[in-house]
Amino acid sequence: MSRLLAATLWLLHFLPLPILAGVGNALGLALFGLARRRRHIVLVNLRLCFPELAELQRVRLARAHCQVLARSMLERGLLWWASPARLQRLTTVDGDDRLRALLDAGRPVLMLTPHFVGLDAGGAAIAMRHDSASIYAVQSDPVFDRLLYRGRRRFGDQLLLSRQDSVRASVKAMKSGRPLYYLPDMDFGRRDSIFVPFFGVPAATVPGLSRLARLAGATVVPVVTRLLPGGKGYAVTVGEPWQDFPSNDIEADTRRMNAWIEAAVRTMPEQYYWVHRRFKTRPAGEPRPY
Repeated sequence: MSRLLAATLWLLHFLPLPILAGVGNALGLALFGLARRRRHIVLVNLRLCFPELAELQRVRLARAHCQVLARSMLERGLLWWASPARLQRLTTVDGDDRLRALLDAGRPVLMLTPHFVGLDAGGAAIAMRHDSASIYAVQSDPVFDRLLYRGRRRFGDQLLLSRQDSVRASVKAMKSGRPLYYLPDMDFGRRDSIFVPFFGVPAATVPGLSRLARLAGATVVPVVTRLLPGGKGYAVTVGEPWQDFPSNDIEADTRRMNAWIEAAVRTMPEQYYWVHRRFKTRPAGEPRPY
């Protein structure tokens, strides 16, 4: 089955992106209707994070999320097989001069990359411009593991790090001049996490951004990728380097990170990765919401 899915993605990548996006939107509607468990997770997350919305508004937001999520899944084929020239035509990168200036000055760089559905397109755009590093989790399916691994390394000289040795290797990579594409906003369980607010809800959050920035002496640069409507491509924004980070308070740093991610999510809420059980780990005595 995985080989058939991979072959389908390969065939679909030849389509013009507006048509491929339309196929993804249609698949997303089917996903919303059929994937009851994932739909439930999305709606629970939206109820926790957007209590001010009416339920019908949250349902519409959940449906829109499933559409952009399906788009991102189908458009993986572009990232794996499309020519660099085609990908460059489809992608704009605003603020890359900020990243380039830091690297040219010999500064270690830690890219804060929240889990928006377009993050892989953003990673490809950065990889076409800079030899970078990122943390790679081995996939259970060997076919897709091979595709993901090759896809992440197809541009330039990319360094993929395992989670087991990620701290030491990440620091070494940043100090050697590779910006690290870092995704810290998932619930990895109670171990090594602290509870800080995310949309006003206590969320188990790994304080790795603060720790890595301190260990590497790195400057944090936020990177966000937006899927443009109608299959018009991808817009990558490299934000202003963070000032006065890290501080001497790791919890305050992690609160700052979550507050920044929350503000970014509010600019395009349908594109955040709501299918993840972000609030599955709870403070002692608090029930799980899912």
